[in-house]
Amino acid sequence: MKRRETGIVTEYAQLTDDIFRLVVRCEAAMSAVPGQFCNLYMKDSGHLLPRPISICHIDTKASELTFVYRVVGEGTKAFSKLDTGATIDLLGPLGNGFTPIDAVHPVLVGGGVGVPPMLGLAQAMEGKCTVVLGYRTAETFLLEEFEKTGATVVIATDDGSHGTHGTVVDAIRENDIDLDVIYSCGPKPMLRALKALAEEKNIPCYVSMEERMACGVGACLGCVCETKDVDDHSKVHNKRICKDGPVFEAREVIL
Repeated sequence: MKRRETGIVTEYAQLTDDIFRLVVRCEAAMSAVPGQFCNLYMKDSGHLLPRPISICHIDTKASELTFVYRVVGEGTKAFSKLDTGATIDLLGPLGNGFTPIDAVHPVLVGGGVGVPPMLGLAQAMEGKCTVVLGYRTAETFLLEEFEKTGATVVIATDDGSHGTHGTVVDAIRENDIDLDVIYSCGPKPMLRALKALAEEKNIPCYVSMEERMACGVGACLGCVCETKDVDDHSKVHNKRICKDGPVFEAREVIL
């Protein structure tokens, strides 16, 4: 059973107008793997539910986890005001992360706030992969960190201001990227398009799904997704994203 703990903020930075980086020293760092997440708790007693945030980078030597997130509400706004040395309660690591398979041409795809979780995987692969990142505009974030892994990095932007004008799938096709497995995180339309591409190429595709979560441990059934198979827990065609995921083989889930 995961234990709630109090971590210490060791770094805080604003990366774009609404994207922030938070580094926390905590015991959870010692067992985390790329693709997992943690529940972060606000100190305000008026907000009881935690905010699930994906793990971006894992540093076991320093016992630190890096979270990169977009401010979208009161919870994430509160986290963006934390100073170095502040404390924060968290529960994790939660969920099932990415399990790399033997592949010659692995491709990692991140879109929007789905970009940060892919950094830890690129680092775990020691850059032996191609990374395709989708942004709204040329205001990118974490690009330098991805390049430092040694991976080949390809960019797509909605407005065409950087890299391919279009989607991440457009970028894959435009750059004629070889691929024999896809690992991805991002908005559902992007995951749906990658699933279709994987079916076209007859290759495996792993998707990290995002959903509103309350408990984070599979008890409340508040974050279920529709699946092809019957879940052993609920006995219906769904799975709990927080407990059974967030990473699924794309053929398991209905996108």
